[in-house]
This record gives sequence, structure tokens and C-alpha cells, in this order.
Amino acid sequence: MSENSYRSVLLDRQSAIAGTGADAGVASHYGAPTREARDLFAGKAIADLSHLDVLELRGEDRQSWLNTLSSQSITNLKPGESSQALLLSVQGRIEHEMKVLIDTDRVLLITELGRAEPLREFLNSMRFMLRVEITNLSETHGVLGAVREIPTCNDLVWRNPWPQVNAGGWAYSREDHPGLERPWFLHIVELDRLAQAVGEEQLAGTMAVESLRIAAWEPRFGFENDDKTIPHELDWLRTAVHLDKGCYKGQETVARVHNIGHPPRRLVFLHLDGSMHTLPAEGSEIKLGERTVGKLTSTSLHFEAGPIALGVIKRNVDPEAVLTVVDGESNYPASQEVIVAPDAGQTAGRFTGFLRTPPSK
Repeated sequence: MSENSYRSVLLDRQSAIAGTGADAGVASHYGAPTREARDLFAGKAIADLSHLDVLELRGEDRQSWLNTLSSQSITNLKPGESSQALLLSVQGRIEHEMKVLIDTDRVLLITELGRAEPLREFLNSMRFMLRVEITNLSETHGVLGAVREIPTCNDLVWRNPWPQVNAGGWAYSREDHPGLERPWFLHIVELDRLAQAVGEEQLAGTMAVESLRIAAWEPRFGFENDDKTIPHELDWLRTAVHLDKGCYKGQETVARVHNIGHPPRRLVFLHLDGSMHTLPAEGSEIKLGERTVGKLTSTSLHFEAGPIALGVIKRNVDPEAVLTVVDGESNYPASQEVIVAPDAGQTAGRFTGFLRTPPSK
């Protein structure tokens, strides 16, 4: 689905304000984004994310074939089970992110707006003689999000693994992860029954969704990554990478950085100075003194924490240092909470300081 081709029927709801960019086609808010975030977090509201793209894979080889391409082990997933997977370049850089849902006779993939068609084209190029059919369902299907399962929807529910450490995964951040406070479910629904699926439920906009995501330290494709990002930098070894699954494109980089190196950059959570009464723009420079050390990737006004943000900075930046986010003429002091530890990686022979799940049987 292209950014300009979709308009949700839920934008006809009272006070709905349309989103832009990656969240075009659905409401950014319904008049009270902070309250909507509080209600969404409490399970009292659901979010219209029907602009997200959906792909369908059918055919006998669908699951084993996708497993050979992706960073995640999905061969043994059963119908109703969910996962997250990445497609990487030979250099280990992130090219696609997929939310994977196994259905009885198909695999469903949820992607960001406008990403399904490039993903479909790539997957088609890798089919060769295998029994796989790939269909873009983005014109007929969309997504609803909530911290709970929505009873008025069908059984196609993607259950977010974040921030649990999947089998074969590894955590580059602390054990008491704030993302544990926010479960997240994406329901795939037919667009012609979107209003019916929502029913009388209270709605929250994408600003509320982003506020909870940022507070949960969860990276989002198209925001926290660029054309050089490797999974380690975003703590995606937790949920999107299986370190023991066998060969896939980019595996050598993943293994090398994890075992004997360090990711060159690290995801960081930022508490912004609340006295500014505004938020810096995504893409703003993050500075330590006069030196640019990174980029702001996501920002929001949280209903409890105030102005918060995610950024990607150089690995060796002192975690105790107060940084400055520079947006034009405005400077925003920012204190850090470590997400990806500065000493992440180099795990060969060192099994302390990180969480690791046992290898899958």
C-alpha cells in the first residue's frame, strides 16, 4: 500500500487528525494524544494501524524456505505462533524487518507502510523452483493494535516477542527491561470489516502507540535503522535473530560482531529537558560538547515520563554524559539510559553481563 493510496474509515471518527509520513492514512490522534496513550497502556483503547502492510506466503515450502533467508528460526513454529525476523545484506545490514505469524496453511508477514511490495519483489527473486506463492494483501487487509487481545477481531493475532529473549537470542541490555510493562498485540483484519472489528472500543492514535513503543525501548524499522545498521546496535538479537540457526545472508557479520567485536553504535533512551515545551525533530543531531555523536530517531511526550526519545549514538560515548539534541537553533539537554551496553559483543569465552537463552533442542 502506498502512502497516498489509503485512508482509514476510522478517520471519520470525531476529532480524528490524520497522520503523515510512515503513519499516513490513519489517525495520529483523536484530540487528546496524552490521554490516549494512558488509556492504550491501561488496555482501555485500541489503535488503528490499518495502514501497515501485510504479505501472505502459501505453498508447501513457505516456512522452510523463509527460514533459509531470514535471521530468525521459524521452521518449527506452529499455527498461531509469532516471531520477528530480519533480512540482512551480505554485510549484515538490515534490509527488511518482518513480523511473522504462522497460520494453518499460510505465513503472514506484517511490515511498515510501503514495505510489502519491495519485500514481495525480493522474496519472489529468491523463490527459484520452490513451492511458494507470495501475495500482497495490503489493499484488503490491515492491522489493529492493543496491549491485549481484541475479542471482536479474528484469530489472526501477532504477539510481540519484545523484550523477551527468544531461543537462540541474546540481550544487550539489562534484565529489568521497561518493555516488560507493555505487552503488544497486532490483529490482522479485513479492511472492509475494520469498523466492525473496532466496534465501540475507544481509539488511540499513532502518537500514543509511538509513546508506548519509545518507553518500551523498542526499535522500529525505518526510524532507528539506516542503511548501515546491524541488528546488534538496536538490541534486535533479543527477538529477531537466532544465533544457532545455521546459514543465512549476513550471518558471518552477526556472528563476528557478537563473538569477537562490538557494534559500532548503540541504541539509547533519552530523557529530554522538559522546560523547552517542544520536541526536537527526528533526525536531529545528538552532540557531546561540540562533537556530533549520533542522531535522534524517535521522540514523544509520554504521559508519565514527559519528553522522551530514542537515538543511535557512537558506542564509546560515556553513558553518564549529558548529551545535547540540536534542532535548528534549539538545544535540548538529554540524559541517557543505556539500552545497548557500550561493551556489548565480544562474548566468545565471556558469559557474564548478558542474558542468554539455552540453544534450542
